[in-house]
Amino acid sequence: MGILELIGGIFKPAADLIDNLHTSEEEKLTLQKEMQRISAEFQGKVLEYESKLMEAQSKIITAEASSTNWLASSWRPITMLTFLLLVVLDSFGVLSHPLSKDAWTLLQLGLGGYVVGRSGEKMYSQYAKGKAEEARGGDEAKG
Repeated sequence: MGILELIGGIFKPAADLIDNLHTSEEEKLTLQKEMQRISAEFQGKVLEYESKLMEAQSKIITAEASSTNWLASSWRPITMLTFLLLVVLDSFGVLSHPLSKDAWTLLQLGLGGYVVGRSGEKMYSQYAKGKAEEARGGDEAKG
């Protein structure tokens, strides 16, 4: 269930209550319209928060990747290569104990986070590059 469905589920009981009120249709429509406005505003705030969170995560990953410290810039790829090695060894039955369901869940979360993180890093670098070019273009126009 996504965050937007969750928010919709929060406001549904109130919307149902409005539908069952014994009042004029005009008052019901006014209440429904206000409820939809509040729900949309709340969803907008949540999306804004999610966007800021992704941007912050992207900055962390970018800082790690561009670090001059070898370990700081390499720990994510090393972790993913380790996961890959475990999957291959487990697939061929080389491991003395097969990977547990918890290990597979961790692997899925790690892979998902790595892919999303790398995508976020690339998107943010493109965004930053565009902003830098935009700033240079604005300086040239002034000069």
